[in-house]
Amino acid sequence: MTIAIIAHDGKKAEMVAFAKDHFSIFQNKKINLIATGTTGSHLERAGLEVEKMSSGPMGGDAQIASRIAEGKVDMVIFFRDPLGKHPHEVDVSMLMRLCDVYNIPLATNPAAALRFVQTL
Repeated sequence: MTIAIIAHDGKKAEMVAFAKDHFSIFQNKKINLIATGTTGSHLERAGLEVEKMSSGPMGGDAQIASRIAEGKVDMVIFFRDPLGKHPHEVDVSMLMRLCDVYNIPLATNPAAALRFVQTL
């Protein structure tokens, strides 16, 4: 299983705290983590093994979207900041649309992410 992890800048600390709270699940050898570059760096510093894409504004969201279209992502956890302005919002919308097109579970907040990881 491959889980993509993404967090807007204002949500990175919350994502790291979430990942630490569920460290044993995310470090399961049957789960591969991929992340946008900056989020991935934060997760690595927290002790998780993660494959990093480019940062979101530099195409990381699009790289993950491509993996979704290729059938290589099973779940997306994306802590979004709905109140912030994001220069790469088009990429974010595309990623979310592809989750719908390919029927990929998408958690955009900690409550939904918790429900998803509880099923693992």
